[in-house]
Amino acid sequence: MSYVPERALICTPHSDDAEIGAGGTAAQWIKQGAEVTLVVCTNGDKGSEDPEMTSERLAGIREKEQHAAAEVLGFKEVVFLRYPDGEIEDTKEFRRDLVRQIRRVKPDVVLTTDPQRRAFYQHRDHRVTGQCVMDAVFPLARDHLNFPELKHEGLEPHKTGYIYFWGADEPDTFVDIGDTLELKMQALMKHASQVAAEREAQMSKFLLERAKEAGEAQGMDAAEGFRVVQMRR
Repeated sequence: MSYVPERALICTPHSDDAEIGAGGTAAQWIKQGAEVTLVVCTNGDKGSEDPEMTSERLAGIREKEQHAAAEVLGFKEVVFLRYPDGEIEDTKEFRRDLVRQIRRVKPDVVLTTDPQRRAFYQHRDHRVTGQCVMDAVFPLARDHLNFPELKHEGLEPHKTGYIYFWGADEPDTFVDIGDTLELKMQALMKHASQVAAEREAQMSKFLLERAKEAGEAQGMDAAEGFRVVQMRR
């Protein structure tokens, strides 16, 4: 798909999920002039096998890693909502936080994880985040009577054109990332706490193969696939 938005907002459950699911697409759009903002919903304070690691220290490490990855890809901004890892809930507070970012950034496209994935196991934060992002886009960010208190922050309702869900069982839209696949991998490797040295080669091989397989089916060198929902305007 050759479409390039003027502004895009990525809402990721954890640091590193966006690079895995949409890092090449984000980099490709940025190269073509798009402004891309990243919202990280959790602080990632549980994802470690190190028995000496603490949640507080891990959260700080993961924010630093995300900033480094964002610099590689060229994100305009990174916003951390800092909900505890594994504890994202479908609450009014969380939905309001998402609506706040949508109304602030005013994206043409919002990208997030597909909550309807069934063919593969999925972290609960991914399911809840995807569903809440979809609800935030429509109807919550669009209708002025939802979260009217945000008007006091100068944030007016916004209509997003599309949602791109990564990790879909049956993607229907593919973005050519042949020119940005290497950037995607460089950004992912900045998340060193999640990609142990002994797993780096294995993870790289898996993601490279997946991108090339998706691309081959579409006549591209490499691609990322999404389930795209066009929103009512």
